[in-house]
Amino acid sequence: MPKPHILHMLSPLKHTSPFDVNMALDAGFAAVLPYSQVTVEEVVGLVQDAIFSRAPQDGVRTGVFIGGKSAIVALDMLEAAKGAMVPPFALSTFADPAGSFTTGAAMVARVERFLDEKFKRAIGGTEVRIFGGTGVVAFCAAVLLAQEGARVSLVGYDGKERVAAAAADIKKRFGLSVEAADGSTDERKADLVRDAEVILCSGRAGVQILSRRQIEGARRLLVAGDVNAVPPSGIEGLSAQEKGGGIGIGEAVGIGAYAIGDLKYRTEAGLFRRMIEATEPVALDFRDAFKLARELAAA
Repeated sequence: MPKPHILHMLSPLKHTSPFDVNMALDAGFAAVLPYSQVTVEEVVGLVQDAIFSRAPQDGVRTGVFIGGKSAIVALDMLEAAKGAMVPPFALSTFADPAGSFTTGAAMVARVERFLDEKFKRAIGGTEVRIFGGTGVVAFCAAVLLAQEGARVSLVGYDGKERVAAAAADIKKRFGLSVEAADGSTDERKADLVRDAEVILCSGRAGVQILSRRQIEGARRLLVAGDVNAVPPSGIEGLSAQEKGGGIGIGEAVGIGAYAIGDLKYRTEAGLFRRMIEATEPVALDFRDAFKLARELAAA
């Protein structure tokens, strides 16, 4: 009888995300085991405990999911997990801290699709401002956009210091250049949106980041997107249900939280199913999420 598919969920936080637990079980894992307050240093021991408990041919039926709320910590934990393999003993890995890798991938895939469909434009060369720039979704989106050649600025609501640190991490880890910008006042936010072609908001739920007046000052705006589904919208006047329709600012179109969330949901579910259906162990991160989100957005 085939061994069941088991997923071990590692999180450096006090609690493992119920959202991810539900997603994994709905995708088809027979069992999902949460581990909280896990450090990077503990990952190797946990992974090796998992791989040595099953015969090498059953390693593909074992998975490790990495959560938390930090992209850097999650990527460090993922590297530790991959380095813990002792061939032929191995298992599959998937990192998606706070759902940010799949959310960021879905956001960028939607932007790419609408730039192409509505304006015959590629991401490369576009001027992008990401508000809520200290968060993990913004970090992931910035990396993906920069990889595609966009000119990206991470905007910090509390000044430039923290987003500058995130930009430095992106440069160090991925060799990509991302700007840091101070969005701590209404005047600075208005200045930042003026020449933006793509404006994205990934701030805290229920917080309006940009007013209608500010967004109307975006003279070159093509696409505005927001991941916040809890009222009020991060961008005043942008409905959570918006999916590529006009927003009353020139030819610009909007992408609301539900359009991004639907694609994020399908992307995360799809990656969990990929782990289950794999014939050899796989290692999945935001780049795999973006590849799948692109495919789903184009379907």
